[in-house]
Amino acid sequence: MEVTAVLLAAGKSSRFWPLSKERHKSTIKVFGKPIILWTIESLMNAGIRKFVIVQSPSKDVEKCLESYEINADVKFVTQEKPLGMGDAVEKARECVDDYFLVLNPNHFDAEKFVKPMIDEVKKGCYDAVFLGKETSEPWNYGVFVFKDGKPVGIVEKPEKGKEPSNVRIMGIYLLSSKFFDYHSKVELHEYSFEDALSLLLKNENCKVCMTEKSTVSLKYPWHLLDFTLSLLERKIEKGYISENACVSERACIEGKVYVEEGARVFENAVVKGPCYIGRNAIVGNNAVVRSSHIGDASVVGANCEVARSVFLDDVHVHSGYVGDSVLAEGVRVGAGTVFANVRLDRGEIYAIVKGKRVSTGRKKLGAVVGNGTKIGINCSIMPGTLIGSNCIVYPASVVKGRVEDNSVVGSCPI
Repeated sequence: MEVTAVLLAAGKSSRFWPLSKERHKSTIKVFGKPIILWTIESLMNAGIRKFVIVQSPSKDVEKCLESYEINADVKFVTQEKPLGMGDAVEKARECVDDYFLVLNPNHFDAEKFVKPMIDEVKKGCYDAVFLGKETSEPWNYGVFVFKDGKPVGIVEKPEKGKEPSNVRIMGIYLLSSKFFDYHSKVELHEYSFEDALSLLLKNENCKVCMTEKSTVSLKYPWHLLDFTLSLLERKIEKGYISENACVSERACIEGKVYVEEGARVFENAVVKGPCYIGRNAIVGNNAVVRSSHIGDASVVGANCEVARSVFLDDVHVHSGYVGDSVLAEGVRVGAGTVFANVRLDRGEIYAIVKGKRVSTGRKKLGAVVGNGTKIGINCSIMPGTLIGSNCIVYPASVVKGRVEDNSVVGSCPI
């Protein structure tokens, strides 16, 4: 049975700001590859050899992948307008076989979910197999309706106390081509995909494949922290130092640390895994890097401490502290600047997303900084701060909340 994977990468990723400026979040590069490529490779491990990638008119995903060799049949289709998930899947209609997977391109561990789903179809000739997981908070999710043990419907965020089940939808779908027949019967709108699934469940032989494991979310920008740490923990089987890297004998490398070619780790630096030190990156004298990702050509300056953070490519940070933060490409941070990651009351940290105060679900979170932003010396960046791209933060500034793209914070000392 041949299965095509349909990867949905056409959305604006607006809730992923400030990391989604002019690109889909799946094109962000971690551990040497774009996130979508990690997903493709994982699906290939599950036996998938045909892919359809639904992208936006900017074709940013196609441009991102063109420099990588992929030993599979990959087709790109364009969703001209953001008309919802159902319309996106329709764009792939002419490219899929009798069975196809639908998922977002941020599942670097997709194989462990997809293999059991394909096995279920082979055993039971189902018209659709859904991934489900038990939850103690079904009112926060879309949940299945069951009748005589079979799924017959979906209820989105049911009223608390009136949930039809405690089995939530996990966002990976294995569908037969019958889906398109049902999608053609519903009105096209933002949630037409869910409407078509409801008809499919009501009228055809479907199955929920249960899992005890959770998929990795990339809804908000701080999710990149857990995503990257999980990726490093799984992909770095043991420590590796390229023969073309330069690591001082007086540096301390502990645990699963991956050091790329051209990287330099200077005297008395401490790197504790899981960590990734990218190509031509620098970890300076007396610096401490713990459970972090340091992208290509990035610099962790002398006496700087970086903990549980993600630096994308070409990030330069002088002495200071960066805790539980994400710094996008080209960010520059002056000496003495501190990214605070814990509230004084040790409470849960909130962030401003699309004008609303959103719980991050974390008690440790620093900041997320967009590409090209420059932060001066001796600044204090408060927990949960989101700073846009190409901003300037003058020295000795205290920054909190949300700073929009191209903003200037503080006053020039000259």
